[in-house]
Amino acid sequence: MKITAIRTKLYQWKGPVKTIDTVFATPVSLLPFQEDAQAAYRFFSWLVVEIETDNGLVGYGNAGLSPDVTKLIIDSKFKSLLIGENPLNNEYLYEKMYRSSVAYGRKGSVIAAISAIDIALWDIKGQAAKQPVFMLLGGRTKEYIPTYYSRLYTRNLDQLQQEAAHYKAQGFTGMKLRCGYPLTEGNAGLKKNVEMVRKVRETVGDDVEIMLECYMGFNFNYSRQLLKELEPYNLRWIEEMLLPDEIHNFAKLKNYTDIPLSGGEHEYTRFGFYDLLKADSLDIFQFDTNRVGGFTEAQKICTLAYMNGVEVIPHGGQMHNLHVVMSSFASPMAEYFPQTEIEVGNEMFWYIFDGEAVAENGKLQLDDNKPGMGLTLKTEGLEHFNIIE
Repeated sequence: MKITAIRTKLYQWKGPVKTIDTVFATPVSLLPFQEDAQAAYRFFSWLVVEIETDNGLVGYGNAGLSPDVTKLIIDSKFKSLLIGENPLNNEYLYEKMYRSSVAYGRKGSVIAAISAIDIALWDIKGQAAKQPVFMLLGGRTKEYIPTYYSRLYTRNLDQLQQEAAHYKAQGFTGMKLRCGYPLTEGNAGLKKNVEMVRKVRETVGDDVEIMLECYMGFNFNYSRQLLKELEPYNLRWIEEMLLPDEIHNFAKLKNYTDIPLSGGEHEYTRFGFYDLLKADSLDIFQFDTNRVGGFTEAQKICTLAYMNGVEVIPHGGQMHNLHVVMSSFASPMAEYFPQTEIEVGNEMFWYIFDGEAVAENGKLQLDDNKPGMGLTLKTEGLEHFNIIE
């Protein structure tokens, strides 16, 4: 079997966007003159990679990180490396791409490009073997995938409580809210962030796990004080308090608190996660398979994490992450974003692909009989997209 074609499709959303009362990331703190404090984190395009073989199989990969740049990297750097190769040689092809780009890559968009290709290669491998990807990665390690609901986006305390109660009633036993107040609001903002957590805990009781997203918004001193204030609320974890390169400060915070620290959404490859392990800086790794290096790297990182007592709970609940969760004992649960109106960009996955797993009573199931990733591209309802090939 040989790779005969690689196509990249950039899906640009041109439809309506909800921006009112949507705090999905800690507002940009140190950058002045930001009228829309969430603008830096919204993205309204998504990249799909199609890899075709000489026996008619087509594998799909995707990238949500800087999709326009990632498309350019694939088209100009990686296509020529892969045409004519056997798509089943995923280890070799990963190293071929990684080593050919290491001088200008190693992290960021280049690894996102490799990830998208690697996901498509595993999709082909699953189709060729007539098995779902998770069966090839290690098989079924759990009866179903527990999830936590990841869309408590409001700062309005009454609405926050209503939403938390609603998600609990839907069967979710975990939910994540965002810090609504930035570093620049000082101690007053810190108290407001704590109050948001208190209101959710008061609403859902002790049987529901609560997670708090900080999205790289704070510094060490603020984080240490926030952790101290949050101790009474029994958080499952607190996420990305610092910039991803502050590994040393994560390690200091980890020694300061009993609240588990999570991160790694913005880390790349087994080398990056090995550095996190050596520093003993995180309790939970949250890579995204379509950023970290695809299934080929995700599998290695899960093994490293499991050996060192670190959990893996990937960023985002899309199928490329669910196959990792299902196949690894290192991963106890998955993040879940439902299909909603477009607010951030994560939602676009639902509008591009068919086959995404839908939560029932807070749980997800993958089909043992769907080969590969189990996804197909939508052919209808695309009127709000500008598709660039």
